[in-house]
Amino acid sequence: MIRHIPNILTLINLAAGFIAVIFIMNGDNRTAVWLLCAALLFDFADGMAARLLGAYSELGKQLDSLADVISFGVAPGLLMYIMIRDAGGMEFIGEGIAWVAVLIPVLSGLRLAIFNLDTEQRDSFRGLPTPANAFFVFSLILASLYSDSKLIESVTSSRELLTILTVMLSILMITRIPMISLKVKTIRLKGNELRIIFIALSLLLFILAGVASLPLIIIIYIVVSIANAITTG
Repeated sequence: MIRHIPNILTLINLAAGFIAVIFIMNGDNRTAVWLLCAALLFDFADGMAARLLGAYSELGKQLDSLADVISFGVAPGLLMYIMIRDAGGMEFIGEGIAWVAVLIPVLSGLRLAIFNLDTEQRDSFRGLPTPANAFFVFSLILASLYSDSKLIESVTSSRELLTILTVMLSILMITRIPMISLKVKTIRLKGNELRIIFIALSLLLFILAGVASLPLIIIIYIVVSIANAITTG
């Protein structure tokens, strides 16, 4: 039974993602976003449980990616479609540009398939992880719901900015740019320097800006990862 715990957690992730899709379709983005936050926690928990219990399996690996396609591909894709559709700007193109959000589930699926076949992505990632891209999308909604940040408002109300961010981050998922992994294998400082820098910057930003900082944390993650790739490359 114990060896099935990681897979059970993965299935809960998948269920949360599917239920979030239902809430999005019913116009309740607030509940959907919290369900996706729960899915993110279960996605983290299944990997940790697999490491602690030594319960790795090919089934678990494939199941994890299938769950992520729903929770971190389809669901955030729908959220971004709605945000772009309802935002202002680009009147000469119209709300049809919102279909660019299809890049999120399509390239998320491609990225997850590549990840499953890539034996190099153990201590670091190649390209933006799918959960990180999804977190950026639903953190925009969290920030708009629970903060009065003018910066967040300027992003979520701009069809141009949302479209550009969708294209850039979606493409970043399938690049070969090294991204730091937040999986901690040891509590020692050596080998965890980048993780500590990222966590420290994220905490500082959250203290200063609160919920409005959440989308910026993913930007910091990308910048720190690219800077590390350049300096060590």
